[in-house]
Amino acid sequence: MMRTANPALKADVFTIGAFQEAPMTVNGTVNKSAVLLALVLAGAAYNWHLFNTGGAYGPVMIFGLIGGFITAIVTVFKKQWAMVTGPLYAALEGLFLGGISAVFDSRYPGIVLQAVGLTFGVLACLLFAYRSGLIKATENFKLGVVAATGGIAMFYLFSIVLGFFNVSVPLIHSSGTFGIAFSVFVVVIAALNLVLDFDFIEQGAAMGSPKYMEWYAAFGLMVTLVWLYLEILRLLAKLNSRR
Repeated sequence: MMRTANPALKADVFTIGAFQEAPMTVNGTVNKSAVLLALVLAGAAYNWHLFNTGGAYGPVMIFGLIGGFITAIVTVFKKQWAMVTGPLYAALEGLFLGGISAVFDSRYPGIVLQAVGLTFGVLACLLFAYRSGLIKATENFKLGVVAATGGIAMFYLFSIVLGFFNVSVPLIHSSGTFGIAFSVFVVVIAALNLVLDFDFIEQGAAMGSPKYMEWYAAFGLMVTLVWLYLEILRLLAKLNSRR
């Protein structure tokens, strides 16, 4: 059974659609992922440039955040559109990441370079661990990661609701010991979601899923990478604020 905490990657998506076209492949998904990653970086570079030249980076960042969220929802429900909505999501999310990253880097110079390096480092290490069999996506492993991810999502949703009443949740924003420990835990869970994504993509290719699923699977992987990067950025900001 395929299981993943990523809402964009659920087992039943591989059974949708006709199978007359060329099937999904792992290499094809890797190529699509590279395209989406390039679009994320391009969007981020553009808004980073706006920030450093006094441009209206704020509205662009908000536009990217809201537009990326809407596009992600559309992609989840209209998987066949992923060839269009996937790249659009990547570009919009890049606008948001570029703005938020520039803000963090202005407060803590060099933090973004560290966060990017750690994100790709974690990706490379977990891919190696998965391919070499050091980490196996067993059912118990999947259940644990899915449960932890769901708990984190509920906790964040709870904090957003409390925010409307001007109540702050220390674990999320605090740079104290417990706040940092919480961020480390979230980073670990976000990283382990990559293993579930690798396994999901590999099984989808083995099942001979429709070709458009390469774009959809690449989109799902970008969702996890964006989450991982933001959590690493948050953790580094907490650590830097203690100095």
